[in-house]
Amino acid sequence: MNILILGSGGREHALAWAVKQNPKCDRLIAAPGNAGMADVAECAALDIMDGAAVVEFAAAQSVDFVIIGPEAPLAAGVADALRGAGILCFGPSAAAAQLEASKAFTKEICDACGAPTAGYAHFTDAAEARAYVEAQGAPIVIKADGLAAGKGVVVAMTLDEALAAVDDMLGGAYGDAGAEVVIEEFMEGEEASFFILSDGANILPVGTAQDHKRAYDGDEGPNTGGMGAYSPAPVMSDAVTERALREIVQPTVDEMARRGTPYQGVLYAGFMIKDGAPRLVEYNVRFGDPECQVLMMRLGAQALDLLLACAQGRLDRAQVNWADDHALTVVMAAKGYPGSYEKGSEITGLDAVAEDSAHMVFHAGTKMQGDHLVANGGRVLNVTARGASLAEARERAYAMIDGVDWADGFYRSDIGWRAL
Repeated sequence: MNILILGSGGREHALAWAVKQNPKCDRLIAAPGNAGMADVAECAALDIMDGAAVVEFAAAQSVDFVIIGPEAPLAAGVADALRGAGILCFGPSAAAAQLEASKAFTKEICDACGAPTAGYAHFTDAAEARAYVEAQGAPIVIKADGLAAGKGVVVAMTLDEALAAVDDMLGGAYGDAGAEVVIEEFMEGEEASFFILSDGANILPVGTAQDHKRAYDGDEGPNTGGMGAYSPAPVMSDAVTERALREIVQPTVDEMARRGTPYQGVLYAGFMIKDGAPRLVEYNVRFGDPECQVLMMRLGAQALDLLLACAQGRLDRAQVNWADDHALTVVMAAKGYPGSYEKGSEITGLDAVAEDSAHMVFHAGTKMQGDHLVANGGRVLNVTARGASLAEARERAYAMIDGVDWADGFYRSDIGWRAL
């Protein structure tokens, strides 16, 4: 098969790495890709937000299967364009991608199917939103309704912080994404990520993970897109998993089908778990980043078979073959992230870092500048390892980091601390 992966981050590098191992993959193209993906795929310049351009490119390159990595092209309808042209594709329609593109829509779905989630209210007017916050008090959660690249959520521990977040979002700090806000009750418990494939009717769980959102050790500092992750998530016991599927995931998939917008792709459910009871924090319509990196590390070549079964509507005949293993990834980010940071600093030492089925450095924001590898984003590298235990995976990942020479980077030294 000729396979095209859309995207340029660590998630897409991990997908490409896993897909490339499967003998079904004859030719792999990444668009636009990054410096690390160039080792496993042909990188192609392509506007992945332009459905017509993606269709034209896929047809010209005789692509048999397209895997859409990020949420933005899904919300823009790229999957619809591909399916309309008869090209097999992994990823939900624009209508189904509303589960991530609109927090208010997700709440509406939860209300309709009875899925447990945080109490909430939805606002477009700043004065009304401020009055609601003052009535509710803190802690409270303020969310930009639309896609804000993982940055549109403020967990406000004080009233002043909550009011400032309302003013920022409805004042245009997040552009169109913040034109509406959803304000939620603060949920206590432990967070976990659950990944489920859905072909529109059938669902198949494909793994659990936990990530670390805060920038610094001890869960201190600002929220980020994720500073590290590990899989599996101990808090997602068999009992919690079964309850999440029965009370949240299956009712959501059924409700989407009932509305005539069946969900096909990966559904990433973020849960808050307290006393064995999961409640939905949010849905994402793509693999998490950096959670995808640890999932792909554990799944390997079978990932392609699972994605194909999902796209072809035969998940009822698919199964996941898990090894009794663990994986952990540490994000190396540019100093200053998630605030302002410099691009272009050189990274060396990666040639000497082991890369095999148990050790892999996935590139999230890199590019080649002449013969030099340089940082080209906020989160730049995902140093990832597998082990028989989480402690072993963690030890391997941090040993790999010791070989990376990047003066302008930083990372957390405590990834996995909750489980360990």
